[in-house]
Amino acid sequence: MEARAFWTVAPGRGEIRAQPLPAVGPEDVRVRTLWTGISRGSESLVFSGHVPESQCEAMRAPFQEGVFPAPVKYGYCAVGIVEEGPPALKGRPVFCLHPHQTRFVTPAAAVAPLPDGLPSERAVLAANMETAINGLWDLGPRLGDRIAVVGAGVVGCLVAYLASRIPGTAVTLVDIDPGKAKVAEALEIAFATPGAAPADQDQIVHASGAPEGLSTALSLAGFEATVLEMSWFGDRPVPAPLGEAFHSRRLTLRASQVGAVATAQRARWDHARRMALALGLLRDDRLDALIDGESDFDDLPETMARLAAGRSGALCHRIRYPA
Repeated sequence: MEARAFWTVAPGRGEIRAQPLPAVGPEDVRVRTLWTGISRGSESLVFSGHVPESQCEAMRAPFQEGVFPAPVKYGYCAVGIVEEGPPALKGRPVFCLHPHQTRFVTPAAAVAPLPDGLPSERAVLAANMETAINGLWDLGPRLGDRIAVVGAGVVGCLVAYLASRIPGTAVTLVDIDPGKAKVAEALEIAFATPGAAPADQDQIVHASGAPEGLSTALSLAGFEATVLEMSWFGDRPVPAPLGEAFHSRRLTLRASQVGAVATAQRARWDHARRMALALGLLRDDRLDALIDGESDFDDLPETMARLAAGRSGALCHRIRYPA
């Protein structure tokens, strides 16, 4: 059996290629893809050829083929139906950290069944939700904290959404685009542009993907506050304003990355348990506000070029697969 897959064949250029499928072994499943999601930050950097050489191994997706910068098959937000595999999974909708491909064969242990009540088209947000969960574990917010999240992309919105449900917290989603206020309203979260954002915050998360956003995050921090950096800049240099009040306020600047389970949870949580939590937390119709575009699989080369150039939306773009 043969499938079709999206490959980045050179920085800024993609194409659909034929993809031979291996036989399905006794511990494998074959999945027919229904939807994939495009992770705007990392996939745009991969498509544009901005993965630094030092991070090529760390940035590998679980089922990536090829190497950076190209040709490479990259992605990790796939939802589909199990066509062949163990009886307990056959016919079930599942999520997998797999690149954009019409069908794929993978170990059964690598797919996560969707919980009841989660539409398959929303499940493309699972990898982003997993990232948001890990970020909050790294941050460790407490009851009653004042929390600002700078950057209203998918990950920033999900971090703010989760943090706002901790009793007593006052969460503000901060973005340079006033139009993001509508998304914040749908998620029942306060919104502000950088100039109007509240200062003296206890915890700040930066997820804008822009160096200027980090400056905003640091400016909002109160005494001995923590600023969690969740953006990934690839090979771009990032100036950080560590002068002025950075030292007198005794700020902590900390990194978060989803590849490893956060230290605070690592003793009892593995990737599978974390993914099951992410899928369960997506059973909220309000999260559909984070999907701002949809296109066909066959249009992926043009779609990726448009998204990487910043010419279309800033939230989750969903890819629809042929029946």
